[in-house]
Amino acid sequence: MKKIKIYDLIVIGGGPAGIAAAYSAWEKGLRKILIAERDSMLGGILNQCIHPGFGLEYFKEELTGPEYAWRFINLLPETSIEVLTDTMALKVTKDMEVHLSGEKSGFQILKAKSIILATGCRERARGALGIAGTRPSGVITAGAAQRYVNMEGYMPGKRIVIIGSGDVGLIMARRMTLEGAKVLAVVEILPHPGGLLRNVAQCLNDFDIPLLLSHSVTDIQGETRVDKVVVSKIDENRNVIPGTEQVFECDTVLLSAGLIPENELINAAGITIDNKNVQSSTPGIFVCGNALHVHDIVDNVTLEANKAGEAATEFVRGHSLNG
Repeated sequence: MKKIKIYDLIVIGGGPAGIAAAYSAWEKGLRKILIAERDSMLGGILNQCIHPGFGLEYFKEELTGPEYAWRFINLLPETSIEVLTDTMALKVTKDMEVHLSGEKSGFQILKAKSIILATGCRERARGALGIAGTRPSGVITAGAAQRYVNMEGYMPGKRIVIIGSGDVGLIMARRMTLEGAKVLAVVEILPHPGGLLRNVAQCLNDFDIPLLLSHSVTDIQGETRVDKVVVSKIDENRNVIPGTEQVFECDTVLLSAGLIPENELINAAGITIDNKNVQSSTPGIFVCGNALHVHDIVDNVTLEANKAGEAATEFVRGHSLNG
């Protein structure tokens, strides 16, 4: 019978939260640690965030996203932490099993004394926003556009309307402008911006990009490719005010209307999350980073991940003493 390898800790997600949590646990004494990451490299969303502004609180200096990630990635060779990239976590169970599927490692079921879910978050897609209109190409999330431009070298369009003023959308307004596109407007349903004020100033005001507060996209038009977007002003009850329609001729719509924690694995297992604590309802299973709740800055993600790594270490040690 094949011997099943048991890890002290399995971390699902190799972004800033997962790496920091694993390293924190290693610093506290755990040695059999595995990070499982579905992408081909560690770093998570930071790899596509090439703009500065990271690390001001944690490292007391300004870094780009990749620079911030590499501060932790470069620590791993000094440890015994194992890393599996191109590996998808399919299932987590209450009896501490993790089902993984990888291109090189194939399908495997691993046992763990503790588990940390650092699976991050995803953007709201068009279907969640209920925007009327046809279904042409050219409507993508701001994060997808960021990856296309910064990592894959593709320009998603030339005339852009951005729906929502989340930080990724604000940053992409500037990025698309710098790459030669025309950002016609950022449309926000709320009476205030959704992202950090510094991003409003640096990404919109500095480039004369209009921010339309208390406005909503009421129609997306186009057959094969989006060609027009209708924007209307709304009242305090979010009802459209007749006669306020504006038509923007564009070829691309970027969606930046909020982020949703990636909690499918833990929900499927029937495990609940304490949003004020990294501990879940199942002893030994922890959640941190944007999978727990969406953070404004990655520095706070790291601090929370450190806490999760420490909590996992304490659990494993306590379990060993009691076992």
